[in-house]
Amino acid sequence: MKKIILLAAMIALSSCKKESQEPFGKNTENATETYSEGETAAAKTPEDLGKEIFEGKGNCISCHQVDQKVIGPSIQEIAKIYKDKKGDMVTFLKGNGEPIVDPGQFAVMKTNFPVTQAMSDEELKAIETYIYSHLK
Repeated sequence: MKKIILLAAMIALSSCKKESQEPFGKNTENATETYSEGETAAAKTPEDLGKEIFEGKGNCISCHQVDQKVIGPSIQEIAKIYKDKKGDMVTFLKGNGEPIVDPGQFAVMKTNFPVTQAMSDEELKAIETYIYSHLK
């Protein structure tokens, strides 16, 4: 009888182990995820990601506004010219293409290539998608 009780106790204790253990090597100490109320964890669309990068870490918004030229051409102008000339925006942002929108401002844009060159192809395509979303 003592063996049965001991065996039952061991089974009970071993089945009470922590269920939400992280996989080996995964560090969650500094990981943070925040969501607004009602926001889902669904992936962003390329356009949304592009806007986030354009206005955030890319800081493109400091020179390019949607419908007016500030330092650089407007987003609408960029989209129209790239579409009309069948340009490759991603290649340009990688620093491997010729300026086709405002060659006179190329020296200013060139100083930003280290930022865009550090971006992934996915991020650059997302910026391109965001810019094209402003075509009229």
